[in-house]
Amino acid sequence: MEEFAQTMVAYLKTADTFLWGPPLLILLLGTHLFYTIRLRFVQRYLGTAFRLVTKKDNSLDGNVAPFAALAVALASTIGTGNVVGVATAVVLGGPGAVFWCMITGVFGMATKYAESLLAVKYRVRDEKGEVHGGPMYTIMRGLRWRWMAVVFAVVAGIAVLGTGNLVQSNAIAMIVNKTFSIPNWLTGVLVALLVGLVIVGGLQSIAKVCTYLVPFMSFIYLAGCITLLVMNFEYLGSAIVHIVKDAFSAKAAFGGVVFGMMQAARYGIARGLFSNEAGMGSEPIVAATACTRNAVRQGLVSYTGTFCTIIICLMTGWVLVSCTLAFPDKISLTSGNEILTQNCFEQIPYVGKYLLAFAIFAFASTTLLGWFYYGEQCFRFLFKSAKALMFYKIVYTAIVFTGAVSSLTVAWDFANFANGLMVIPNVISLLLLQKVVVAETKKYLWSGKLDMDDPRCVRGNTSVEN
Repeated sequence: MEEFAQTMVAYLKTADTFLWGPPLLILLLGTHLFYTIRLRFVQRYLGTAFRLVTKKDNSLDGNVAPFAALAVALASTIGTGNVVGVATAVVLGGPGAVFWCMITGVFGMATKYAESLLAVKYRVRDEKGEVHGGPMYTIMRGLRWRWMAVVFAVVAGIAVLGTGNLVQSNAIAMIVNKTFSIPNWLTGVLVALLVGLVIVGGLQSIAKVCTYLVPFMSFIYLAGCITLLVMNFEYLGSAIVHIVKDAFSAKAAFGGVVFGMMQAARYGIARGLFSNEAGMGSEPIVAATACTRNAVRQGLVSYTGTFCTIIICLMTGWVLVSCTLAFPDKISLTSGNEILTQNCFEQIPYVGKYLLAFAIFAFASTTLLGWFYYGEQCFRFLFKSAKALMFYKIVYTAIVFTGAVSSLTVAWDFANFANGLMVIPNVISLLLLQKVVVAETKKYLWSGKLDMDDPRCVRGNTSVEN
């Protein structure tokens, strides 16, 4: 049995390496760059986007307020990808991976805008009056390719189990065990129970928890990062130089400039995608449920989430690299991704390890909730059965426990592979529907008509699901 498990892990690593090779990296970054140029650097409207975040009109179609949709999306994106994931990228790809995480995020804002816009434009309303959307509906209604919509829903449903479940519950169990010496299995049971209690209430319950918890947990984590940066003040400049220089050079161990740069780019882009999800198609599933005057407004609101993850990833990477310079006798990149972040936060006297434990617990717990909704919507698209959805809830809760007692390496490899599978059908649809995105942007954003209602967004006018 052990030999079989090792063989499966080896196959998974091989598949992960192949999938995240140059073709997929070029496809993903190319899409980010294409939309950045095609939409005239839509990132420049960030100030306007933040002003739209808290605005709501109850006369508009949708399930939740724009901020609630954003909170659920942030709950899903601000998870271990921003903490443990960045550490994994740095350990495997070198400090330069932090740079590629940032690049993926900055240009990915344009892609996040586009996929969220399309999710609202092509969303549907069921017989109960609830709104549903996401890449599967965009592909089916925008391209009329039901087969590819099904492919996305299937691979997204699989990805949920890795990215949104196994990795998150594993991170919680690891940090709780290290900090409080609580057995992984016990943490798994407790977290599974908590998740089960929240998801029973559906999107409204998830949104309520995330709306209150996301801002608080982000503030606590950033406070810890700022404390460490102040402690490492004299090394901050050197850390930045180290990150940028390493992004375009190679360590001797990687055997050449090109290969070294590709290692940094591969892990940086992969972890960047994991942390902000731009191009993966996950966040549009909840963005589609927002009450909004037009699709462009929600596209702008959604990309503020990507910007927030960029800041958290940057802070995390800066902390990790500066700590290796400030405490070379205590912290090293060779210490392993599982404990690198913990070692850094332990340098904060008395409260450091507890602060990180709370942050990871909160980040990963809310990610479990957000990704549950993504998976539920994919499951609903495929089956449309109340019994099937209940079965999904039971399985998802059970897998929370499985992740807590699994190997982190296996969980990350599985998550990376599943993420890559999601990217392909989603990005294909984004590229083929680029004229729709540009037309909507021209109509509402470039013409200064962001406050104009799209008739399809008025309550009751969303297309009824077939």
